[in-house]
Amino acid sequence: MVLSQDELRSLVEARNRCPHQLLGLHPLGDGSGLVGRALLPGAAKVEMHPVHEPAMPVIRLKRIPKTDLFEGVTKGATRVYACDLVITDHAGNILRTRDPYSFLPTLGESDLYLFGKGDERRIYEKLGAQLRTMDGVPGASFAVWAPNAQRVSVVGDLNDWDGRVHMMRSLGSSGVWEIFIPGVGEGAHYKFEIRDTQGNVALKTDPFGFFFEMPPKNAAIVWNTRKFAWTDEPWLAQRRRSDPLRSPMSVYEVHLGSWRKKSPSESLSYRELAGPLVDYVREMGFSHVEFLPVAEHAFYPSWGYQVTGFYASTSRYGTPDDFQFLVNALHEAGIGVIVDWVPAHFPRDEWALARFDGTALFEHEDPRKGAHQDWGTLIFNFGRHEVRNFLIANALYWCERFHIDGLRVDAVASMLYLDYSRKEGEWIPNQYGGRENLEAIEFLRSFNHITHTEFPGVLTIAEESTAWPLVTRPPYLGGLGFSLKWNMGWMHDTLNYFCLDPVFRKYHQNDLTFAMLYHHHENFILPLSHDEVVHGKRSLLGRMPGDDWQRFANMRTLVGYQWVFPGKVLLFMGGELGQSAEWNANGEVDWWLLNAGPFHRGLQRFIKDLNAVYRMIPSLWQADYDLPGFFWLDCSDHENSVMSFVRQNSQGCDPVLVVLNLTPVPRMGYRLGLPCPGKWEEVINSDAEIYGGSNLGNLGGVVAGEIQSHGHAWSAEFTLPPLSLMVFRPKKG
Repeated sequence: MVLSQDELRSLVEARNRCPHQLLGLHPLGDGSGLVGRALLPGAAKVEMHPVHEPAMPVIRLKRIPKTDLFEGVTKGATRVYACDLVITDHAGNILRTRDPYSFLPTLGESDLYLFGKGDERRIYEKLGAQLRTMDGVPGASFAVWAPNAQRVSVVGDLNDWDGRVHMMRSLGSSGVWEIFIPGVGEGAHYKFEIRDTQGNVALKTDPFGFFFEMPPKNAAIVWNTRKFAWTDEPWLAQRRRSDPLRSPMSVYEVHLGSWRKKSPSESLSYRELAGPLVDYVREMGFSHVEFLPVAEHAFYPSWGYQVTGFYASTSRYGTPDDFQFLVNALHEAGIGVIVDWVPAHFPRDEWALARFDGTALFEHEDPRKGAHQDWGTLIFNFGRHEVRNFLIANALYWCERFHIDGLRVDAVASMLYLDYSRKEGEWIPNQYGGRENLEAIEFLRSFNHITHTEFPGVLTIAEESTAWPLVTRPPYLGGLGFSLKWNMGWMHDTLNYFCLDPVFRKYHQNDLTFAMLYHHHENFILPLSHDEVVHGKRSLLGRMPGDDWQRFANMRTLVGYQWVFPGKVLLFMGGELGQSAEWNANGEVDWWLLNAGPFHRGLQRFIKDLNAVYRMIPSLWQADYDLPGFFWLDCSDHENSVMSFVRQNSQGCDPVLVVLNLTPVPRMGYRLGLPCPGKWEEVINSDAEIYGGSNLGNLGGVVAGEIQSHGHAWSAEFTLPPLSLMVFRPKKG
């Protein structure tokens, strides 16, 4: 035996940090020949055969007694050459494979340097499981960051889950471990077996895994996410040229598992969803869909917000190729795709990121910085370069490999504040004694800058519920750099108002006008999201007061107001047909309601027509964030609960009048000033009979005469239907 006893024990006990220095083929210390070694449980006989140089000797390895380690020496060569292992098991079966310990590392010094610096933007091409060919041999390289581990092995169906077979080498101070394993193909299941500094051994799933077993199983699956044949280049080219802030944007928010089901217990797959979802969204006229998190998550009731596989689309609905198919189909139909992205926290599952190498690697050690008290989840250590790299590269991965058009960042407020949902003594101030999470702020600025630089036209959207300033302003101006921010204040104020019995609304009209006092501070999107139809809040329709007629009239007016108010819009599935019950992630949208009476069909038809009007009239979206884009005509008629305002383009031209009557009392002869004379067409009226209304209106429009009103030289008398929204514009020609 050429090995020392310490070296032998380090291999047999699977404790060696650099197995490539001992296993494989190596020169003898005196230069007189070569020694070959292989650790192969279950082998009866092992030989090393030359691959490219047949003149080189075959080396027969002998088992070292009482071990599964084989060793052999040859004096017939002094230069290392490429070898295959020819393995005979106890049943006489023969396997020939390239020696996995004969390959150079698949990561270079520059890769490791950039990763350690937090700036390897394509680290997902280096870490994890990468299908590749080395020296003409197909297989997969495996690499994982575990700087505090004693030993790391790849285990899986490729080696009977035995951590002795494919021990990885440590690539120095980078903390990265690596090995190339010949013959591994797409579909192989694997994990990392990690021995920590205390000698404890744990199985961990791959942080960079591209595909996973169906939960509750959690092994990663080797997969190539580059092979899908995309056909959406016209969409991507148009996206690169467009300015999303000056484009129409109405978003249909979807939970993939409960939009439509195949059976009560089985959801549609990504490919099965593609046809009906594309047809429905296109028919309804939405410009985008937004998916609740599609990244892999073990706990279905988390709706995807407790991510265990940040680089994998969930296997519940198919393969990564299947999700790419769905995105491609939406793009071909001219529909953008936004996904919820969750960099704020991750769950404590022992097989995932938590204490990954036996230490607080991705999270903070101190729970006052590293744990969410309310959610029971862990917080990323945003100040650690490798963690920041993991997350920013993840954002780029979704944009590159899945052609995602927007990332809606969940729970931004929880990232910004060190004392978020914490009592005194449960948090640690920053270095200046403040409550701001300086590392998270810098992370968000970097994420936004890099994403917008690498993928022009891709949106980043903040779900941020506080008054943090400059969320949607560039980092060079001191902002966070998001494209858009959810206007949670508008959502709360508006829903609070519409929940009121109309008799009390005259005392609360400021709830609807307040949003314009801060509107130009940010680029807002107006959400009526999934969060507003769960946990006992009731459905949107369920919040509306009155009998069925009034509830649906209120609902039409609510969504109409949302669509024509400055800002982009988002509506959660089911809201468009007036779902009566709260959203149930285990069920599906109550499509049967469309056959339950005219009100549900009428609301759906109204939103379809509303989308058509919205996209047809640039003044309703082209200047959402410009001062000329909006002015109140009259927001002070509290007594009648009537409001009116004008939308225009950025040049202050092409006016559009919006009038809301927010009580069930019709108003006849109601005079409003108008910015120009002539005929004003009634473009849409929420009280139309086809929507389930009373069909009261203005016979197609009004004529503005020279009677001063509301600061304008012209005005007209309007008939205001009960609980209604109407939109007018000057008749052209």
